[in-house]
Amino acid sequence: MWNWDVCLSDSDLGELIGAVRDSEPISGLTHDFYKYPARFTPVFARNLIKLFTEPGDLVVDPFMGGATTLVEARALGRRCIGVDINELSAFLAQTKTLIFRKKDLHAVYDWAVNLTGRLNLHKPPVRAQWWIIKGYQKNINGKNTWPIRKTLEFILAYLDELDTVSQRRFARCVLLKTSQWALDCTIKIPSAKEFRERFLQNIIEMSKGALEFSKAARKSDNLYDSKNPSRTICLNRSAIGIEEEPAVQKAGPPKLILTSPPYLGVHVLYHRWQIRGRRETPAPFWIANAEDGCGESFYTFGYRTNHSRYYEHLLNSYKSLAQIADKNTMLAQMVGFSKPTVQLSKYLKIIDAAGFSECKIPALANIQDGRLWRSVPNRKWYATQKGSIGSSKEVVLFHKLKS
Repeated sequence: MWNWDVCLSDSDLGELIGAVRDSEPISGLTHDFYKYPARFTPVFARNLIKLFTEPGDLVVDPFMGGATTLVEARALGRRCIGVDINELSAFLAQTKTLIFRKKDLHAVYDWAVNLTGRLNLHKPPVRAQWWIIKGYQKNINGKNTWPIRKTLEFILAYLDELDTVSQRRFARCVLLKTSQWALDCTIKIPSAKEFRERFLQNIIEMSKGALEFSKAARKSDNLYDSKNPSRTICLNRSAIGIEEEPAVQKAGPPKLILTSPPYLGVHVLYHRWQIRGRRETPAPFWIANAEDGCGESFYTFGYRTNHSRYYEHLLNSYKSLAQIADKNTMLAQMVGFSKPTVQLSKYLKIIDAAGFSECKIPALANIQDGRLWRSVPNRKWYATQKGSIGSSKEVVLFHKLKS
């Protein structure tokens, strides 16, 4: 049985509850590089990393998504490994945890400024033929969206003018953020001129975040001695079978597994944007130079109606997590459901079958079911535009390996 009294003081408990229920806009470091669906707040990740780990300890996120866990772990001086089957997630995680130099970021800004005169929509297009054939420009060639699409083609064609891989990665990430602002769930598509202006503005704002993260990471590197220079590892693969991954084996057991797995019965587009209603586009993969190799059913553990597949993937994933954990590992999850009262009990049975035992906090015994819940105000998934649904309620679960 986990002894909460040893690690959790009254003030710690207060901070934990506040972190779970934090509803402030996500910001700081590189967290706002891109709005990845269903991400938890940096305050939540930071609090749990501080609570359960020390500098130099290993933190693992097997469903890293937008890399909130990795960014916070590295900034706090922890080693970290992130895993995600979505190649877009891997691109974001790798970019958001890069250590940038000022001159690299200045080079990207200068390059972007010099592009302004060359982004003339009357010029012949530079078509991204391979991506077009593969369907990555689907639904962005209409009357209102083609100027954004053509501007993107021009900018991406000029990326090779940047000197380093990190500069090109950063530029792509800025394009992703700007394009998401312009196209995803947008009622009015901005003009090409507005897009260019926003692109430059985002370079400035994201450069500040990149430098803030780089400064924190460099400072945190001095908090512990490590012969392994790979303090942050991002793996583009399934969580199932990660116990066989050489990098994971070499890193040793994690002190904390901190994650948010796909939500049961909730339709979340981790891989596409919604264009002017319910039309979808895989354009973010084209912009990130990544491939959508799996699709919705893989990213969500199965289609909305196929819950048996969800539970199968969940069980196999957590069996792998049990293989890399030890008695000192804390598994902390933030989970949401389409029907919490029905699905939570079965979810917990799956985690139990994988080899983990739930650790409830005694001080919360008189609060609802003894677990930490939070409501997400005004949450609207793509599946509904009519208001909040069951997934607006999320719960934080703590588990340890069975004795």
